[in-house]
Amino acid sequence: MTNTVLADIYRGYIACLNSQDWPRLGQFVAEDVHYNGERIGLSGYRSMLEEDFRAIPDLHFHIELLVSEPPRIASRLQFNCTPKGMLFDLAVNGRRVSFSENVFYQFTGERIAAVWSVIDKAAIAAQLT
Repeated sequence: MTNTVLADIYRGYIACLNSQDWPRLGQFVAEDVHYNGERIGLSGYRSMLEEDFRAIPDLHFHIELLVSEPPRIASRLQFNCTPKGMLFDLAVNGRRVSFSENVFYQFTGERIAAVWSVIDKAAIAAQLT
């Protein structure tokens, strides 16, 4: 698989998330996906994302940086959103916050097999003081 093809698949995955097209999620995510070292499976991954959208109704994934080196993707995602209550153990309570997520994906074929995510919680905390 080329860098361009993998990057296009990833962009399709992000579009799937932003449209909350959950029935299509399995097109991009493997059935036995791991998240931060734990096997959560496709159903657990979907549940996690659905909960994210319930907690943050205006959630939108914006790709700020994308590096494709098959079978891996490295991405910096940017968020500008209004969580309803708690976010990462921080009382956001409807305030608008901006933060980034540095996330790495391991693909098997055309589907995500593993995800490692680091969210900039300090940026959120700084906006709440």
